[in-house]
Amino acid sequence: MKTRRSERLIDMTRYLLERPHTLISLAFFADRYESAKSSISEDLGILRRTFMIRGIGVLETLPGAGGGVIFTPGISKKEATEFVEETSKRLVEPNRILPGGYLYLTDLLADPELLRTVGRMIATQYSQSSIDVVMTVATKGIPIAQSVANFLNIPFVIVRRDSKITEGSTISVNYASGSSDRVEKMELSKRSLDEGSRVLVVDDFMKGGGTINGLQSLISEFNAIFVGATVFAENININSQFSDAEITSIFKVTKIDTKNRILNVEPGNYLTNTDFSYFE
Repeated sequence: MKTRRSERLIDMTRYLLERPHTLISLAFFADRYESAKSSISEDLGILRRTFMIRGIGVLETLPGAGGGVIFTPGISKKEATEFVEETSKRLVEPNRILPGGYLYLTDLLADPELLRTVGRMIATQYSQSSIDVVMTVATKGIPIAQSVANFLNIPFVIVRRDSKITEGSTISVNYASGSSDRVEKMELSKRSLDEGSRVLVVDDFMKGGGTINGLQSLISEFNAIFVGATVFAENININSQFSDAEITSIFKVTKIDTKNRILNVEPGNYLTNTDFSYFE
């Protein structure tokens, strides 16, 4: 049944938001709404302008017989900066201090709205990097990995420190914990990662970088490619195994005084490491 423009715009928006980074032909929309391709092109023009003005993302049209339209979700530098400033205020609450130089982040990483923004921010950073899979370590990094994978429209894999019978055969590596120099093990199912896959690593908190170093080793065992790593927060008081160019953090903890309950948190290097020009 032929649909009116207002109905097409609503359904088209929903369809595109649910399928980011996917090429969709104009013929598909023309058949779906029983409308001329010229009308569909006009609809997409309206959505393209609205998406850009509202900071939703970029709607790109590819010409030719094999062309179509691709929606790339993203965030503007202004919106990302506002998020970092507002969330920093929540992070400096003294009751977040945990023994060993860690922070309590569970309540933040259980907030759907915050997770969507974090996922969109990291997806913006790697929107042009042709990522095949998002990787994290169980369990705190899982919500972030799922959110990023959703916006990039790719799978995510979970590396575990203890094997599960449901994982089947696994590949494991030993790594030195960056904060304690203790040797630990992590493993991933052989079926989880294909050779040559381009891998993005995400995690909730970095303290020393030992876990991410172990993930790099595990990626190498699969003959896959480590593209980059972004963490929600990092403790810069611990000697890191990585430089600022290698690891991106949205927030950095500059001081944790467990005895006096003093906590200082500043913006990480995300805003400087991310190219926002495609979305502005």
